[in-house]
Amino acid sequence: MNPNLNLLQPYPFQRLRDLFAGITPNPAYNNINLSIGEPKHATPQLIKDALTQNLSGLATYPTTLGVTALREAIANWATRRYSIPLLNPETEILPVIGSREALFAVAQVVIDRSKPSPIVISPNPFYQIYEGAAFLAGAQPYFLNTTVENNHAMDFASVPVDVLKRTQLVYVCSPGNPSGKVMTLAQWKDIFALSDQYNFIIAADECYSEIYFDETMPPLGALQAAHLLGRSYKNLIIFSSLSKRSNVPGMRSGFVAGDPDLIAKFLLYRTYHGSAMSPAVQMASIAAWNDENHVIENRRLYAEKFNNVTPMLSSALQVEMPDAAFYLWAKTMGNDTNFAVKLYRDLNITVLPGSLLARDANGINPGAGFIRLALVASIDECAEAAKRIQNMIS
Repeated sequence: MNPNLNLLQPYPFQRLRDLFAGITPNPAYNNINLSIGEPKHATPQLIKDALTQNLSGLATYPTTLGVTALREAIANWATRRYSIPLLNPETEILPVIGSREALFAVAQVVIDRSKPSPIVISPNPFYQIYEGAAFLAGAQPYFLNTTVENNHAMDFASVPVDVLKRTQLVYVCSPGNPSGKVMTLAQWKDIFALSDQYNFIIAADECYSEIYFDETMPPLGALQAAHLLGRSYKNLIIFSSLSKRSNVPGMRSGFVAGDPDLIAKFLLYRTYHGSAMSPAVQMASIAAWNDENHVIENRRLYAEKFNNVTPMLSSALQVEMPDAAFYLWAKTMGNDTNFAVKLYRDLNITVLPGSLLARDANGINPGAGFIRLALVASIDECAEAAKRIQNMIS
């Protein structure tokens, strides 16, 4: 067995199940699950129609590169969304089976184990795939605490030079999970400069980029930032997904884009890895990327929930509206795991303790004392959960 498997920690939701083991929630309430970021809005009919109308494609082996029409649809969407020059569908875009597997796989591609003690930098709290990807690629994760005090930013100025010299990959999540913060152009400029100096790869996780609350202010993307700064996409690769944007998490469809040299190596790896998207899913993905109306409606539903729920919760907990994404990052009164247990036991509400999303780094766990609430349930359920919490605390 690969000995690095022993370095992997239980996933947050397994730890949550262990935390709740043996606890019977209050039967007076129906359960409202706000723990997992799984979209619950209806899948658009146009996507379901495109999927079912192309089932004949199941009789064909798909290619890892995918059909040209899909890559062209993604390129056109990226140009519309980010106001960047049209990406080259042949060299700068690669379809992936959802962003999760690609975020893991990229570390296996770029980490050079022949160099001593390679480092992968990650935000903290973080999406646990980053850590597992680092370990199984033979690298050591290095966590940058993102806290309320530093406005949830990755403070690269605090990283020792000897760590930066060994850094081969940096994961960036914007909009952030769980904070919902969006990186500024100035922050992108700083990380690009460090990438130039130390020659590390930037993996920009943008799976929440299409969940925001003001149609006139879409979150800044990494490729967009590079273009605005007059840069090429050297050492930069972004990860995007239809799961949250189009409410199709079960379809497993996304893409990576950026540095053509990286894309070429990633394609080589994935050709051997067997990561080819189903032809029917490719056709449904084309329909999804070509339509924006369902995404606007999706954002309207989230905005309605956040505008309703955030004021209610802010009267009971320290919480504020995020820049984007569908999470509320709320400060608890005391221990976050105890608070989550109390919500589950007394109110039948499931949330994720923040400490389960983070690691101890520099003497603190930056998720401790917080809970993450995913506002993915219906507006009535989210409002009911907020009302229960409000009443309990008051």
